[in-house]
Amino acid sequence: MLSEITLRIEKIQSPLREAGADALLVSYNANIYYTALRFFRGYTYIPAEGEPVFFVIKPLGLAETLPNAVQIRKPEEIPAKLAERGIALPSRLGLELDTMTWSDIERLRKAMSPSEVLNGSPWLRKARMVKTAAEIKMMEFDGVHQTEAYRHFTKAYREDMTDVEFQIELERILRLEGCLGFSRVSGALMEINMGSVINGDNADVPTPYEFAMGGEGVDPALPGGANGKTMKPGTTVMVDMCGAFNGYQTDLTRVWRIGEVPELAQKAHDCSIRILRALEEAGVPGVPCADLYNLATAIVEEEGLSDYFMGHRQKAAFIGHGVGIELNEMPVLTPRSRDVLEENMTIAIEPKFVIPGVGAVGPENTYQVTPKGLRNLTPLKEEMIEL
Repeated sequence: MLSEITLRIEKIQSPLREAGADALLVSYNANIYYTALRFFRGYTYIPAEGEPVFFVIKPLGLAETLPNAVQIRKPEEIPAKLAERGIALPSRLGLELDTMTWSDIERLRKAMSPSEVLNGSPWLRKARMVKTAAEIKMMEFDGVHQTEAYRHFTKAYREDMTDVEFQIELERILRLEGCLGFSRVSGALMEINMGSVINGDNADVPTPYEFAMGGEGVDPALPGGANGKTMKPGTTVMVDMCGAFNGYQTDLTRVWRIGEVPELAQKAHDCSIRILRALEEAGVPGVPCADLYNLATAIVEEEGLSDYFMGHRQKAAFIGHGVGIELNEMPVLTPRSRDVLEENMTIAIEPKFVIPGVGAVGPENTYQVTPKGLRNLTPLKEEMIEL
């Protein structure tokens, strides 16, 4: 545990030093977990050099078992606790400005009295983008159990079910397999339950969220995914459900059909599989993420399917994204991305289509970037199967 924490802290300290910061104070849930290998309410103090200090507010007693941890009641106690350890207050302090509220920023600024506050969010995104060997193992574990749960999904279907009834059964299967039952997502404008089941024309309903597919949802409070309507023959059912079986998660989509569907839907699904094979081969370290997006769209144009790619009424502007502690991490596969693939990045690729009157098609897999190409962490039959 200590060696893994040390490795992660060193990955963060590198961009911290490049920015000329003296220290970084972490408070965002996902980054607390990343730096401490467990979640607590409080702060991880990361100096430019040396060991981190974990300032724990809750739960009580954790500081007695977490190495280098200190129990506090409020952040105003941090300066004195640092002084007790002979650590000077930082002049240039990094805070997660992308995720913090203004009041929290001002409170920490007043407590720590730095001469300058820097945005440390990019340093953490950069560190988390490339996974350690331990992180890869955790995601492999997720992939094994997520795919095992998916193998049982067909048995959950009954004729004349609603999409919500079907999703409830899938959630049960996932929880029995060991799924934690929630997905951490990045961004204040992103929300999700245990995943998405999209049937028929519901796939063509736009959503306010930055997900590849939309859906009406069952209430305006969460406008995305299943909408409670009965699933009918001649439509597809796209399942993109939670893959979080530890602090990490894999992202996996598979498509079923109810009876026969039009040839156009099958053509689009086959095109998606063709894109995955092409990107698996092309996705080696050093390749720009934008090149993968452009390769996918070139295949789509060749197949004459551009009108349906990544949505119909409303299109998503990406075909893949990083995944790990959060469902949507860096890098993002867009035509304007400046990111370049690095070994041990983990990315989900989802070349999906929406066929009006039929539904969504196209599988999604989670991959590890290797020198030989993309290694599939969620290997599962990709063909469209009849329910």
